[in-house]
Amino acid sequence: MSKKVIAIIAVAATAVIAVAVVLAVVFSKANSYRLLKMFEFEGTGTIYRESKGDLTPYPNMVLESGDKISLVSGLMTIQADDDKFLTLDEHTTIILNATGTKTNSRTQIELLEGGITSDIRNKLSADSTYEINTPNSAMSVRGTVFYTFVYEEKGVKYTRICCFEGEVVTNLVYKDGTTDITPVSVPKGKEVIIYEDDTTTAYLYSEPRDIEYHSIPEDELLELKDLIDNENKELSITSPEIQRILDGPYYVSFTYNGQVFGTQTVEKGALAQIPSLSPSPEGGWDFIFDQPIEHDTTIEWKE
Repeated sequence: MSKKVIAIIAVAATAVIAVAVVLAVVFSKANSYRLLKMFEFEGTGTIYRESKGDLTPYPNMVLESGDKISLVSGLMTIQADDDKFLTLDEHTTIILNATGTKTNSRTQIELLEGGITSDIRNKLSADSTYEINTPNSAMSVRGTVFYTFVYEEKGVKYTRICCFEGEVVTNLVYKDGTTDITPVSVPKGKEVIIYEDDTTTAYLYSEPRDIEYHSIPEDELLELKDLIDNENKELSITSPEIQRILDGPYYVSFTYNGQVFGTQTVEKGALAQIPSLSPSPEGGWDFIFDQPIEHDTTIEWKE
């Protein structure tokens, strides 16, 4: 073989190696890049970024770790990587902290007010975390759909956590900033409520209870219905069940001594009727019958 041919082969081989190295670097960067963007937005909101001040959000806007994001009205969904979606309720403010790469991502959401739906579509890697912190709780997941809502009533602060898919692990966070080392697991179809008053931070119930779907905001129910209908999610509630919660009809159960005495089916906003028969000669139904029915209702006989 001539020296010229050998030289040509050597140059070609060098070029192939160079291309392979470039492709490897490009692939490595693509594999490590963390996507943070405004997936969808319409309405009124703001993004506060320390280096630039207040910004007006828009669809496909690139977000940065440390952004303080507020939705006043309308619709807002944030995307992290390819498989993490965070939908904000109206009147919600969060701080988004996201570091690492796709293979060791660290996503932390500080929920300051309002409510958010988290949809983590793939199980996180062993080196990745997804956490939501509120003033009195911290929660972590590996892959799930759940709803977190913070509110205050009569000076008492509450955090409500509803798990629709997978499992959420929750911990109490006390006023001094320390975290309870004993976690409480919230499985699919269950919820917990954490309260904080002047002296105590604790769970409102001794163990997770069934989700009270009728008390979940309508926008959140519609978000769950969309995940079921368009993303083929198998959640703890079905699309027809959500539709009935939204539109009725509702079931009214009349109970006496823990037993069902009678039932009625009532259209949304209509009135339940006083049963023609009474279970006991003394007492009465513990209900105001000129109050419109807006969800499934149980009415007890009190003596």
